[in-house]
This record gives sequence, structure tokens and C-alpha cells, in this order.
Amino acid sequence: MTRITLINLESNIKGFHMAIVDPRTGQPLTGPEESSQNGAGNRVAAEDVIVDVTLENFQQVVLEGSMQHPVLLQSWANSSESCQTLKPVLEKLAKEYAGAFVLARLDIEAFPQIASQLGVRSVPDVKLISQGQLYDQFQGALPEKQVREWLSKYLEAPAEASQSPEEMAEAALASGDTETAEAIYQELIQQYPEHYDYQIDLAGVRVAANRTDDAKQILDNLPPEHRDAAKARGVRARIEFGEEALSQAEVDALGERDDSEAQYQRAMRQIADGQYEAGLEALLAVMKRDRAYGEDAARKTLLRVFDALGADHPLTVAYRRRLFAMLY
Repeated sequence: MTRITLINLESNIKGFHMAIVDPRTGQPLTGPEESSQNGAGNRVAAEDVIVDVTLENFQQVVLEGSMQHPVLLQSWANSSESCQTLKPVLEKLAKEYAGAFVLARLDIEAFPQIASQLGVRSVPDVKLISQGQLYDQFQGALPEKQVREWLSKYLEAPAEASQSPEEMAEAALASGDTETAEAIYQELIQQYPEHYDYQIDLAGVRVAANRTDDAKQILDNLPPEHRDAAKARGVRARIEFGEEALSQAEVDALGERDDSEAQYQRAMRQIADGQYEAGLEALLAVMKRDRAYGEDAARKTLLRVFDALGADHPLTVAYRRRLFAMLY
């Protein structure tokens, strides 16, 4: 029986360049000093972009193949729903990258001996191998956007990459097409039921569609750790600010007014619409102009927005610093 020997492939990756051993010689297939001499980066023919791995071809496709081009080794099982979710995502990306890497698919139910030696403990399991070395890996059915981000750390993205579902939903929402955005997030929720960010995104779409009661219901039904997270708080803040703020028609009716009240109401509308940077900027302007307005309403509102965005949000960090400088 063919035996595949790998060094520490199953261990947690704390750094790159874990060597893979050639089973014929017992020696690493490559060393770091050889990596620039082995032809890595060669494009793969279209018909060879996706390959099913067996005992007979593992050596050629994965071990030797990685010396010519990166190999994305996907361990999967037909009985796993998560694998069925991830499978079309990886296949789509393999075709989109047009030969920049090979997608090698390993059925662990058909070849448990390979999976055992790879240290695969659960599926889906995806490993990136290049120049005979393990570069990175992930487990679980990551959404397409996250897989793209993961791949982009190691491979240049295609010049004409298609939009991910998340990007399509965001574009639809930006154009005011809440119906399309909602349909996309509903499908993502069905595919990734434990990826609660999509439920929060759906709540945000319903806020934009003036369905705030529906949005509140979604947020209320989230697990506590997600219900209280910064992203969910941000949507709740939009609901609260939307209830407090003037309508867009009422803001428009302010016309050319430039007093503190008008500036504050415009800022509230911007925050309610999710235009946080513009709203924060306007609130700072109100503070600078009229600190006493509304019993320090601008400063209090700034703090509410910071809490909604979360302490680590770039806007919170930047505008908290500016607020501190203004106060002291």
C-alpha cells in the first residue's frame, strides 16, 4: 500500500514553511533556499484545475504538483452538509483563478488512510501547499467572502474577479434595492445558519426598508454573544436614532438653516442612515460651535455612537481622540 509521509502537517501552524517529505527518499521535497528555483507559479491547464485525489495520484498531484504551482487541498465527505456548502465556493474560485492554483479534492470516506496521515480531524479542512510546504489552513465552511480574503493573502486575486454574494448584497443595498439585498442575505443565512453576521446584515436591510419591528425581532432572537456584539449594537443604534431623528423630508425642510438645532438634526439623520463618519463630523462641529446646545446633546450622542460602533472601530478610535482633544 502506498504510504504518504508528512512532517507535522497535522500540527497547529504557528509559522510557515513546514516541509513535506518525499516518501521515496525520506528527504524534504524542497527547502526554503530552493523555492525560487522550482518553477512555482506556473499556470495550470483549465482541464487540470480541479482534481480528485486518490492513493495513486496523491504524490503527483499534491506533493510533486505543489513544486510547480500552489495546491489547495480540500478534505471533504459526502455525508457532511458543510462540505457540500463549501464545495461549490472552492470550485468557483478555482475556475476564476484560471490555473493560479490546483484544487485537489480528497474524499476522506474513500481514502481515510490519507486523511489520517494528514491529521484531518474534521471536515471541511482546507490546506494551502506550495513548494512542498504547508502555508496555511482553515476548517469549516467559510463564506465565499472570507475564503477570498484568505486566498488573497497568498495569491494575487484575478483582475476580473466576480463579486461575492456579500458584495452583491452591499451593492444592492447601496443602490436602494433592499429586496435584492434581502434575498441574498436570506440565501446566505440558509447556507450558513451559524454565521450570525448574516442575520445582523438582514436586520440592517430591514431597517433600511423601514421594517424596524422585523429588524428588532431578528436581533432579539440572536444568541446573547451575538446580540450584544458591536455589529448588532450598531443596527440597534440605527433603529434608535431613526426613531429619534427627523424624517428625511423634515430634514430637507430645514433648508438653509445653519443654527445648532439644524446641524444637530442633520447629524442625527445621517447616523440613523448609517452615515456614521458624516454624522460624527457634524456632531463635533456642533460641539465646537455650541457646547451647551441641548444640555451637551452633541457630546452625549457622540458617546452613544462610539458604544454602538464598538471601542475598536476605526471611527470610534479616531473620533474619540478628536473629542478628547476638544475637551482637554
